[in-house]
Amino acid sequence: MISHVAAALAQMFGRMTVSETPSLPVVGGTILAANHTSLADPVLVVAALRRLGIDPVIMATAGLWRVPVLGGALAREGHIPVHRGTARAASSLADAAEALAAGRCVLMYGEGRIPDRRDSGEAAPLPFRSGLARLALATGAPVRPVGQAGARRVSSGTTAKQLAGVLTAPVRRPRVHVHVGAPLFLPEGLAEATAVAHGAVTSAWHTAQSGLATIGRPSADRAQGRQVVGG
Repeated sequence: MISHVAAALAQMFGRMTVSETPSLPVVGGTILAANHTSLADPVLVVAALRRLGIDPVIMATAGLWRVPVLGGALAREGHIPVHRGTARAASSLADAAEALAAGRCVLMYGEGRIPDRRDSGEAAPLPFRSGLARLALATGAPVRPVGQAGARRVSSGTTAKQLAGVLTAPVRRPRVHVHVGAPLFLPEGLAEATAVAHGAVTSAWHTAQSGLATIGRPSADRAQGRQVVGG
C-alpha cells in the first residue's frame, strides 16, 4: 500500500523522471542508499523505485509510526522504525539485516536527517552516519546509491512553507528526478566504507541534478549512460 500511495502522491506533486545506470537489475538483499533533502523525498524515491519494480522495506524515523493510519500501514508492511538517540537505535539495524536475509531490499538514508536550510536549492548530501556502512559490512549486502533532486521544490523551509509547498505543488508541477546508480560492495573499515557510500550517493545526486535539465534530450541521456523512465 505504501508504494501505491507514494506513486499516486508523486504524480500529484509534480513531474518526475527516473533513470538508472545500466547494470544488472536491483535484486533482493540490496541496500538502497538515498540522499535526504526534504520531508517529501521519501515519497518520491519510493514512487521512483516502484517504477523500476522495487518495493523496499523503508527505514524511517520512529515518530511516523505514531501518525494515524500511516503508522498502522508502516507496521503491517514490515517497515523499520529508527529510534534515534535511544537504546533501541541499534535494533533497527538488526531488523534491517533480517529483511535483507529474507530477500527484501532496504531503503535507508545515510545522513539520518534533512538539511537545516530555508531555501529550496539543491546541495550535496550531508556527511553520513555510520549505520549504512555498519549494515553493509555486517551483512555483505551490495549497495545501490540513489540520488534525488527537486524534492526541495516540492517542500522545504519552515513548517508553514513546507505545508504551502505541498498544497501548491499540484499547480506548480515542479520537476523532480531520481537516479539509481550501479551496485557496489563497500570496503572493509567503517570510516572508509562510510566515505565510499557517501561518495557514491553524492555522484548519484549529481546525476539526478543534471537530469532536471537534460532528461528528454536523447543525446544527453546516451552521453551519461542513463536509461530513463518518464512520468
